[in-house]
Amino acid sequence: MVAGNGRARRVGEQIKRGIGELIQRELRDPRLQWVTVTAVQVSPDFSHATIFFTVLGGVKDLQETVKTLEHSSGYLRTKLGKQLKMRIVPLLHFKYDESVERGSYMESLIENVVSEDESHHPSEELTEPLPQPEEKE
Repeated sequence: MVAGNGRARRVGEQIKRGIGELIQRELRDPRLQWVTVTAVQVSPDFSHATIFFTVLGGVKDLQETVKTLEHSSGYLRTKLGKQLKMRIVPLLHFKYDESVERGSYMESLIENVVSEDESHHPSEELTEPLPQPEEKE
C-alpha cells in the first residue's frame, strides 16, 4: 500500500477482505484450508496487488502453497472484480508473510533470556518479616 494514498489503502483493505473470504469459501483446496490474508500492497496505478498471507500451524510446503494460490489467482481476480466493481482489477501476487513467524521466534528468544536470567539471579525471598513502623501516640 502506498503510505499517503488513502484510496490505495481503502482498495487494499477491500482486496484483503475479499480475497480472504474467497480463499475460505470458494476455493475447495485442502492445502489452502488454513491460509489467512494478513496484508495487501497495491501499486499506485492499481494494476498489481501483493497479497501477504500466513498459514495457521506453519507451512509444511511453502512453495506448494504459493503455487496453488498463484494458480488460483485468475479465478480469484475474476470473483474479486465482481465483488469490488472496479474498472481495473489488479493482478494478484502472493507472498508468504514471515512477520508472524519472526515475531514468535523473537518472543521465544526473549522468554529464554528471561528464564536464564531468573536461574542466575533467583528472587531472594525474605526469611524474616520486615520491621513494622512504630506508631506515634
